[in-house]
Amino acid sequence: MLFSSIVFLFIFFPAVLILYYMFFFSRVCQNVILLLASLVFYAWGEPLYVLLMIASILVNSLLAGVMQRLTGEGGRKVVLFLAVGANLATLFVFKYLGFVMGIFGVETVSWPLPIGISFFTFQALSYVVDVYRGTVKAENPFYVGLYIAFFPQLIAGPIIQYNTIAQQIRHRKSDFNMFSVGVSRFTVGLGKKILLSNCFAGIADNIFGWSMIGTERMAVPVMLAWLGSISYSLQIYYDFSAYSDMAIGLGLCFGFKFPENFNYPYIAESISDFWKRWHISLTDWFREYVYFPLGGSRVKNQDFMVRNMLVVWLLTGIWHGANWTFLFWGLMYFVFQLAERFFEYPKKMKSRFAKHLYTLMIVNALWVVFRSDDLYQAGRFFMNMLGVNNNGFYSDLAVMLIRENLVFLALGILFAMPIARNMNEILYRNPKSAVSRVGVFVYPVGLMLLLIVCVAYMASGTYNPFIYFNF
Repeated sequence: MLFSSIVFLFIFFPAVLILYYMFFFSRVCQNVILLLASLVFYAWGEPLYVLLMIASILVNSLLAGVMQRLTGEGGRKVVLFLAVGANLATLFVFKYLGFVMGIFGVETVSWPLPIGISFFTFQALSYVVDVYRGTVKAENPFYVGLYIAFFPQLIAGPIIQYNTIAQQIRHRKSDFNMFSVGVSRFTVGLGKKILLSNCFAGIADNIFGWSMIGTERMAVPVMLAWLGSISYSLQIYYDFSAYSDMAIGLGLCFGFKFPENFNYPYIAESISDFWKRWHISLTDWFREYVYFPLGGSRVKNQDFMVRNMLVVWLLTGIWHGANWTFLFWGLMYFVFQLAERFFEYPKKMKSRFAKHLYTLMIVNALWVVFRSDDLYQAGRFFMNMLGVNNNGFYSDLAVMLIRENLVFLALGILFAMPIARNMNEILYRNPKSAVSRVGVFVYPVGLMLLLIVCVAYMASGTYNPFIYFNF
């Protein structure tokens, strides 16, 4: 079930909200409602695989409970190994088995990828590792189930580490201010998804589709190729950050505070800076559960630091999907971050514009690899972008697409910068000023209009893909 759907917006979410606040006097009842609603939410799109998620909840609850009762370190490590192995084995079978067997030329039975399996598996791993470390206590399956299956962040994050939310499950507080902020955040995310991401998706998907047809049948000129790559860069940012906005907003409506997942990544001044701003929860997860346990960067031998970075970026690429493109994408980020660490060339650039340009060019190029079906298509698309594919430079089609979508492209570029955040700071810095008083009135009216426009787009059945359902 998509957040950006009529069913969710006007049936599922209002029904859950009403039931939830009907039991304001009992946190236990509210948690029961949220867990049952989350299972229904997942079963709506995955009626069979919801059993897989329930099995994950029960197995991880059981093993964490056993681990906590054991006193010997050896026994606790064995149980941790079993828990981690069970989670990774499940992820491997459903997401990577066909790819690995295909490398050896062995055909296997293919089945649909369970939606969000990478996200809820990583949350399950966070739980068992946190219990092993002793930072949290083992919970009963009911609360573990709510943590893993909670519908706002179930499908595409943010990836919540158990130690950051354990107290909120039982002892969170909610009020009207938190609820209103949550509704506002959700509406903004919905607008980003419906009005911006979906627009860019139509452009990018068509151009990448034409590139797949082949140069002989459909030449993709330089202008059109660059428009396609830039559109995809905007699409994936607004698609994923919109979902995170909606998830954080929904969490606030129920009293949960989720960590931020994006911080204007396209204003980054280096590749390392970009990954401090992009999919923050995934970066934090790998740092906490992989990079630091391996020794991180605080090692005497720099070779170990390089190894640790390589492991993290290999896993980051693999996490995104079973394809050579994702593996190559992760390795290239490793290469660029390693180069930045040793040669410090972004720091040596005096021009901030040069830093931004360097970062955006690399990120945009790697999104081409990420979007392509295989490395061959990525190579052909790069050739189109560089004009070495006998494809020419000018494109009437590119000009037409830019004209038709000029407003959306301009807004996409504008709001990729912290314009909205700075405006909010100005408006609320002095709440008694005339500007702030006008803003207090205009902001909710604007959100209402935004919601109406989004609903109109949804009702018309416009193109509404979602990238991170595939992960």
